[in-house]
Parts: sequence; C-alpha cells; structure tokens
Amino acid sequence: MDFGIFIGILVAIGAIIGGNIMEGGHTESLVGIPAFIIVIGGTFGAVMVQFPMDVCKGAIQGSMRLLKPPKRDPQKLVEELVNMAQLARKDGVLGLEKVADQASHPLLKKGVLMAVDGCDSEVIRSTLETVITQDEHHVENSAKVFEAAGGYCPTVGIIGAVLGLIHVMGNLADIDAVGKGIAAAFVATIYGVAAANLLFLPTAGRLKVRQEIETLQGELIVEGILAIQAGLNPKIVRERLAAFVPAHGRKHAAGAPAGSPEPAAS
Repeated sequence: MDFGIFIGILVAIGAIIGGNIMEGGHTESLVGIPAFIIVIGGTFGAVMVQFPMDVCKGAIQGSMRLLKPPKRDPQKLVEELVNMAQLARKDGVLGLEKVADQASHPLLKKGVLMAVDGCDSEVIRSTLETVITQDEHHVENSAKVFEAAGGYCPTVGIIGAVLGLIHVMGNLADIDAVGKGIAAAFVATIYGVAAANLLFLPTAGRLKVRQEIETLQGELIVEGILAIQAGLNPKIVRERLAAFVPAHGRKHAAGAPAGSPEPAAS
C-alpha cells in the first residue's frame, strides 16, 4: 500500500480544517450533503459526457493501481538482464528460453521470446516500443479524465452555490435564515475547488509520474534485450543499463559492491 497518497490527503484536509478552526470557524459549517451530491454527481456526469465509458472505467482502474507502490525495481531489472546476458554468453540466445517464463516483467518475457525466435533487432525494438507507446496512450487518457474532472469540479461547485442562493432569495423575510443559507450555499464552491485541487488534478499528475517510471523501465528492457541479442559482454550490458537506474542506486548497478566506501577526496 502506498501510504503517501493518504498522508498527502490528510495533511491537506487537516490544514484546511485547522486553519478554519483557527479563524473561528466551525467544522460543522463545512458539511453539506446536498452540496456534495451536486458537485460530485455533476462532475462525474460531465466527465461521462466527454469520455467514452471504457475510458472512464480505465481511469478508475488506473487510479486504484496508484494505491500500490511500483513492484519493479530498475536496479533489479538490470541485474536480471545481466544474468540473462551471462546465460546467453554461455548457452547462446536459445538458452534464454528456459528462463523466459520466470521474467519479472511481461515486456521482458516478450522480448526474450522474440530474441529466442530469431527476430531481427529492428523488429524487436519496434514491437516492444509499440507496446510501451500503447501503455503510455492508455495512461494519458486516464490522466485526461481526471484533468477534465478537475476542470469541471469548481464550475459545478459554483452552480451549487448559485442554486443555494436562489433558495435563499426565496426566503428573505427571515434574516437569520438568509445568513445561514448564504453560508451553506458557498459550501458547494469549497467542495468543488477542494476536490479539483486536492484529489482530481493530483491524481492525474501521479498517473503521469507513474507512467514515466514504467516507460523508463520499458526502455531499459528494450536496450537490455538488444544488447543481449548482439552478444555483448555482460559487463558492457551492465554499464549500458546503469544509466536507467536512479543516481542513488547507480553505483551498485554499475558493478561496484553495495556499501563500498567512497574514494577519499584529494
């Protein structure tokens, strides 16, 4: 479970409610079931008008996957590819067939099997890059769904506020009720702006960041498979793939033992 998402939401909501209390506001004044229904229902309806149902379902499924941290470590992928390079140098590319089913990434398994089948390097590259591009396209559509929701949500909140004001204007005889009604009307605006900036837009951004990580790992796999097919020395394969590893793990991926001391400064 990726607790960073929940921590971020709790911090944001806590800061808003805490600031409201410090200014003398009451928490119960921020609660409005009708406003919630108007904002969330109206936003979802607008999104479903803009996007086909399958794209909306894909966006929801994609957002659920964000709750789980990335399973694949690029450093471990490098080590896996280096081990495959060693096996290929020993038994030939055909020797990789027995380890293909154990590959930790579906794209890696696909690339290994294509190499075992004797596919040309350009065919392997184009095929794997097409898979990566299509994955990017699906995630981009999911991010657009949440970006659209973030755009509609504040506007729907304004609609909710106006509806509340219309109701208030019909009861001007009771001044106390007018004041409470105006305050309640603006709760919809708060919901709309908060949902857009604390939930929908951050979710879209997180989807893009997660896909950037997946794309980088896909490119790592492509380069590794092509290097193995070309018969490069495992050490060269490691050096070539080290650039795909984040800086904090690059030294170990490049061949230095983990925990090795830094060279003394001259």
